[in-house]
Order: sequence, then C-alpha cells, then structure tokens
Amino acid sequence: MNIELQISSCVAEAVHQLYGIETTPDKVQIQKTIKDFPGDLTVVTFAFVKAARKAPDAVGLELGNYIKEHVNAVVDFNVVKGFLNLSLSQSQFLDTLNAIAANPDYGFVSVDDNAPLVMVEYSSPNTNKPLHLGHVRNNLLGFSLSEILRANGNRVVRTNIVNDRGIHICKSMLAWQKWGNGETPQSSGKKGDHLIGDYYVLFDKEYKKQIQQLISEGQSEDDAKKNAPLIQEAQAMLLKWEQGDAEVRNLWSKMNEWVYEGFDTTYKRMGVAFDKIYYESQTYLVGKKKVEEGLASGAFYRRDDGSVWANLEKDGLDEKLLLRQDGTSVYMTQDIGTATLRFQEYPIDRMIYVVGNEQNYHFQVLSILLDRLGFKWGKSLVHFSYGMVELPNGKMKSREGTVVDADDLMDEMEKTALEMTADRLQDFSDDERKEIARIVGLGALKYFILKVDPKRTMLFNPAESIDFNGNTGAFIQYTYARIQSVLRKASDQGIACPDSLRTDTLTLNEKEQALVQRLSDFRSAVSQAGKELSPSVIANYTYELAKEFNQFYHDCPILKEENTDIMHMRLLLARTTANIIRRALSLLGIEVPIRM
Repeated sequence: MNIELQISSCVAEAVHQLYGIETTPDKVQIQKTIKDFPGDLTVVTFAFVKAARKAPDAVGLELGNYIKEHVNAVVDFNVVKGFLNLSLSQSQFLDTLNAIAANPDYGFVSVDDNAPLVMVEYSSPNTNKPLHLGHVRNNLLGFSLSEILRANGNRVVRTNIVNDRGIHICKSMLAWQKWGNGETPQSSGKKGDHLIGDYYVLFDKEYKKQIQQLISEGQSEDDAKKNAPLIQEAQAMLLKWEQGDAEVRNLWSKMNEWVYEGFDTTYKRMGVAFDKIYYESQTYLVGKKKVEEGLASGAFYRRDDGSVWANLEKDGLDEKLLLRQDGTSVYMTQDIGTATLRFQEYPIDRMIYVVGNEQNYHFQVLSILLDRLGFKWGKSLVHFSYGMVELPNGKMKSREGTVVDADDLMDEMEKTALEMTADRLQDFSDDERKEIARIVGLGALKYFILKVDPKRTMLFNPAESIDFNGNTGAFIQYTYARIQSVLRKASDQGIACPDSLRTDTLTLNEKEQALVQRLSDFRSAVSQAGKELSPSVIANYTYELAKEFNQFYHDCPILKEENTDIMHMRLLLARTTANIIRRALSLLGIEVPIRM
C-alpha cells in the first residue's frame, strides 16, 4: 500500500472513531505540503470541521496525533488552520525509492481479459489529400489517449475510419483522367497521397476557371457552380460509382491504394498505429440498413418526399436527416453503420471519438441516435473534442499554400532540430546526428502539441518547440540523455548501480526527498490522465520530474560523492528517474535518445 493510501485510510478511520463521521479514503484530500511550511504531505481537514463541531486547529491536532500513532511512516506533524502537514520518515522515502526501482511497470495497471474494452477512433482522413496539421494533432492525441487508457488497465482497440467515397474523391479521379497522362507515384517520385492531393487541387483550380467563365457569360454564381462542366462530370462519376460501374470502381481502387501507401508511410513516421481500419465505402450501406430498421421500429420517421429523419425535439435538439429523398446516405448514416460493424466485432464498453470541436453537435446527435438503436454505450459515448492548431504567418507554406501537410511539418521539425543541435553533436557521425535530430524533432512536435489542453486552439511555433531550457520535449529528452551519460561513466569506472538500498543507514537531503516524492507521483499522474482523458497531465508531470532532477543534479554530486552509500543511492535515484521519464514519454508516443 502506498503512503498516500495509508494516510487517507487512516484519516477515514480516525474521523469515524473520533467524530462518528462516515467517509471513504478516496474522499480524503491529500496534497504536497507547500514549501513555506515543514512537512511532506498535507491533509485538508476542512471537510470534517463542521461535523466535528470543533475549530480547524483542534481537528488537525487530533487527526495528527491519531495518524502519527497508527502510521509508522509519519514521524511529525504541524497544523495550520485547516491544513495538517505530515513529515515522513527517512525509511519511508527509501522504501518508496526501492519499490519504484524494483517495479518496471510502476504507475501502470495490469490489463487482463476481463478489463473494460475501450475503442478509440482517431485520424479519419479523406483519400483525396495528404494528412495535414490538423490530422497531426488528432493522431497524436488519439494515440496518446490509447496508451494512457491501456496504462490504466483497460483493453484498448485503436480504430480509424477512412472517408474513401463521395464527390471529393471523384474530383481527384476526374482530374487525373483528364490531365494525368498515366502519372503514378512510381513515375513521378511522389508519395501517393501527395500525388492525388495535387490532382484535387488541380480540379479546384480548373473548376474555378469554369465558374468565372460562366459568370462572365451572365450566369449567377450559384448557377455557375452547378452548371460548370467539371462538377457535372464529377457528379456523373459519383453516380457511376454508386451503381458499381467497373471502370470507375477500378480507377477508384487503384488511386485509393496509392493514397493508403502514402498514409502508411506518414503514420509510421509519426509513430502512430491502428488495430482496425474501417472504410466508409464498406460502412455506409450498413448504416442505411440500420436506419431502415430504426424506421420500422418507430425510432425514426419518413417524410412525404421519401427522406428519413429523426425527431430530437424531446432531447432539446431539432430534426436530423438520415437518408435523403433519393435514398442516399449522409455522414450520420455512415457513423451509424460504422458503429454497427464495430459493435458486431467487439464487445465495446466505452467508445471514444477523437474529432475536432467543429463536430460537437454531430456527436451529440450521434449519441442519442445510437442509444435509440440499442447500443449500450450509445448514451455514454465520448466525443474527445479538440481545437485547431495554428502556425505563425509565413511558416512552412504547404504545396497548396493554405494547409500545412504532415510530411512537410515533420521534415521541417527534423531540419530545425538538426540546425539547433549542431553545436552539441559535433563529435557525432552524420547518421547519428540525423537520427538524434529525428528523435528530437518529432519529440518536440509531439510534446508541444500534447502539453496543451486539447480543448484549446493552439499556436505551434517549430523553433520554440526545440528549446533545451523550457517546457519542451527537447529539455526532457536532454535530461534523459544526461542521466544515461552519468550511468555510462559509472560503468566505465567500474561503479555498479545497486538494484535496492538499505533503509537503515542513509539520510536523504531535501533535494533527494523531493525527487523521490516526484517519482512516486507518477502513479497518480497516470490515473489522473486516464480519468480526465488528458495527455497534457502526463506531459506536464514529466516536465516537472525533469526539472526536479536537474535541481537535484545541480546540488548533489553523484560520481564525485565520496560517501559510497550516498553515491549508490544517487545513482539509483538517477536511473529510476530515467526509467520513469522513458515510460512517461512512451505514453505520449515520444522516443528518448541515449546520447545527445
């Protein structure tokens, strides 16, 4: 049992014995003692003062005496109004360090076959263009969230739904037919997703020309958009696709495969993965069938024009279209179909959709509809909503001039990292410099994005993200590499790092105690991140840990320490810190360099 749980259990027992107050350990508030007062942990007693009918100081004094008598690790206490500050024994800090060092999975909850199954959907790209900056935030959040949920004892299935059908796909296909001259990723040397994206842009360019031409001939803008030959051809192609035309379907399959190969390269480079990928072309028909079932059961209704709707007025919303009058589906229909297939394949206990905040209303409606259709997790589905990512003006213009794609962003991050680490890596080979720049550049990108509350719109500045002195991934990675350097030097000098320490011969100083306490906080940080669905909790915990270690490192010599027992203790403290940093960053999908 960890010390905080021991104390909270003792407080629950004490208030029952002393005041007849019924409570549970999880209701007891414990926090770190602020630096202005002696103590290590503080129990907030305000919750018990009114029921105890005593002054805050009196309650604190009685609880302090009870805890000191029943918890061996507590050696002293002081009371400041409603705050009971507890001082822990030296052996408690050493026991804590030994326990963390001995447990390679410290802070993580083991997963068994009976654990809740959580499905996390993220990425959700369109097959008419490359992944862009918005997808980067989406993918990093989704992957990190999956890792955090798994670390909290859940079984996790990571899924992706690919939007591979619709008019936007036909626009790229038509442009390639007209102006591609048989170009392929192999013949052009372009990634497949970039190649198809270029034709989507070309379609838009030529379409706008036709619109302007028709306007100059006297048509209104709305009429011109409808009557432009290109859009009419694209709509005709979409109709052929819906009818299963072999030529259109073959072209669609070929071009989509180019895109998927490009996506896979980007995903691998980004360090994200999926357990199952769904495709809208396979789910929308299932959705239509499910809507028809809902129609038959009375969950939905059909209007006179043949369209199918859901009336959500009782839920405080409006009416929602599910099938158009010609029987074609809408996005909501596709999501219902995807949910149906997922529920057939997996016994989902919880469903989390990682999608931008512009879709808040969509998922509010989807939750109600899935509940009506009988999905047990429908009412409790989670829309993990996040804000947009913006870049400083003039930074990293994309090939379209409006949106930065993921590959360009990662290229720029690695380039920036190579430039900013040049002085540090002069003695390294070219291959080593490039590999470290890759790790640092992508780590900087991931950390900068994940340390921010996902609900916030954020400004991402590549240069600021690679700063070795601030709240950045690079600072944390450098701290890890610094510890590895110390451990290598110890090994070269024949100094072995112990696996555990005796608890009766050492006295830890203030910096050492603070670092042990910060290490012990990893368990609660992982738990909090899981409860709040917040990778930023892990990011900011890791920064605080790295900062705490560097303060310790500055004040406490390790290999130059003359007392062998103290040197061994500090070596174990450093190695354990490195292991927690590595595990914490793994929850964010960030690698660590051994040298830097």
